[in-house]
Amino acid sequence: MTTTVRVLLVDDQELVRSGLARILRPRDGIEVVAECSDGDEVPDALAAHGVDVVVMDLRMKRVDGITATRELRSDAEAPPVLVLTTFDDDEMLAGALHAGAAGFVLKDTPADDLIRAVHTVAGGDAWLDPAVTARVMAGYGRHRRSGASSVLRELTPREVDVLTAMARGRTNGEIAAELFISELTVKSHVGRIFAKLQLRDRPAAIVLAHETGLV
Repeated sequence: MTTTVRVLLVDDQELVRSGLARILRPRDGIEVVAECSDGDEVPDALAAHGVDVVVMDLRMKRVDGITATRELRSDAEAPPVLVLTTFDDDEMLAGALHAGAAGFVLKDTPADDLIRAVHTVAGGDAWLDPAVTARVMAGYGRHRRSGASSVLRELTPREVDVLTAMARGRTNGEIAAELFISELTVKSHVGRIFAKLQLRDRPAAIVLAHETGLV
């Protein structure tokens, strides 16, 4: 039986929220359980509703999406955040990833891609909009952390392969197909990568891979 993904919409424009709610429908396995008009409303909404994914705008009047995401993701039990924005501002999107977002899509993304993105992050994978990912990640390559590449020495060659694929936005299923291993084996590798590199989640692994120049 397919589990319905419960979504919290956070956007300061009512018309945008209404449009998103029409796209994210139960027939596609998604239910919008609550809406917020600003980032400061998110904690109360999460406390009142069971939420699997937060779809978060970046630019809001009181508390912006990056700040709201950072505060939300400070809780290890918090749901993943999918950033949705009209702005292909590289610095803001990079900031959202640093804050712990599971990925980002632009508001002109086709409806089917948005639906797939929600399901993807709900399943624990990352979703990076290909229209802007290359530019956003190039910024990490230009500002690599001093000594960051040394942390990769903790990984086995196969774990490096898995991390590289994650950094390119591949899902566990896609990684399994590329490396000719089972999806369960991929999940085991991902867990060991997180433990060895002391990473909390997939977005953190993607950022690290680009900061070290692995990708």
